Amino acid sequence: MGLHPMAGHFISEHYTFTKGQETYSYYGPLNYIAWNVGYHNEHHDFPYVSWSRLPKVREIAPEYYQMPHYDSWSGVLYKYITDPELGPYSRVRRGVATTDDAKKVE
Repeated sequence: MGLHPMAGHFISEHYTFTKGQETYSYYGPLNYIAWNVGYHNEHHDFPYVSWSRLPKVREIAPEYYQMPHYDSWSGVLYKYITDPELGPYSRVRRGVATTDDAKKVE
C-alpha cells in the first residue's frame, strides 16, 4: 500500500477509528483527481449514482451525512501509524450468515 497520501483511502473507508462508526467518507481536495472515491458513505447509500454526482447527494441531504469523516488521507495514515489502538484488526467483524438467518429476515 505504501505511504502515498491516496493510499489513505484504503484505510479510511472501513477501519474503525471511532467506536460505532464502521465506514467513513473523505471530503478533501484529492477527490477531484480520485473520481470522488472519498464519498464512501454516499456510495454505499446510493451505489448506482455516478461518481460525478456523489457530492450532490451530500449537498441534497446533509442531515444524513453529519457523521465522522476525513479531510486528509495523509492524516488518516499518520493516525493509523501512530495510534497504538489502531491496527490491521481495527475493523468490524461479522459472523457467517446461514440460511436460518435469512429466514429470520423474511
